[in-house]
Amino acid sequence: MKSPPAMELSFRRGQPKLIDVETQLNELYEFSRVVAPYSELLERWWLSSSSSKADAQMYEAFDANGPTTAALAVLSQKNLGVHDLRSISLWNGAEKDAESAGLSSRVNILGRPDTVEFSLRLKPEVADWRVPASWLTKAVSIWQPSVCTFGPFWYSDHKVFEDRPGVSWMLYLPQTLAQQQVPEARALVPVVGKDEKGKDKQIGTIVVSVIDEPFSDENLEHVKIANAIEVRLVDQDLLPRYADL
Repeated sequence: MKSPPAMELSFRRGQPKLIDVETQLNELYEFSRVVAPYSELLERWWLSSSSSKADAQMYEAFDANGPTTAALAVLSQKNLGVHDLRSISLWNGAEKDAESAGLSSRVNILGRPDTVEFSLRLKPEVADWRVPASWLTKAVSIWQPSVCTFGPFWYSDHKVFEDRPGVSWMLYLPQTLAQQQVPEARALVPVVGKDEKGKDKQIGTIVVSVIDEPFSDENLEHVKIANAIEVRLVDQDLLPRYADL
């Protein structure tokens, strides 16, 4: 069975204390704005709940101005006294699995990097590689990750190195890469940020393995290309280990 696409990113804030709930939810709001134009099913988000579907539809996470007062109140109350690790999980409220999407953020000061995950089962599937590339670009501007991937959820079963991220459909690294360094890549997308003087500068690169159709973990040629890129990056010490993130 073909697995649904997902975005995963890891990063470190370099702060001794957890960010507050409002900042964490605001970051998710900023990302939600860039995915919303893709589908009306990504325009609204609710706080997830494991209790019941009714509970999971009680608190809308955002309004036109950002996080809602109700969502902030619920999350703040839930996390009273929490100082080491906090997770926020959202869903799009879809009744059907084929229309569902999730967005989550985990922040902590326990040694592991912070993470953000975005998954979707929407039909029609994402077909144009430029769409998720634009999502990754926005994610980089919000979180400055040390790595960010997008592709089928179960691609991890096919990657070459268990101790490193896989390339999948696309992989962001905070490095400037040239085509001769990764000749197997079908596209390299420069990601631009600001230097200390406020001027534009390249801060990283999105490596894209397939551009003529959606990446599939059931397509052996797609997996072969992604695997070749992984080997190429490791040979140049460009693909980090999870332990080093």
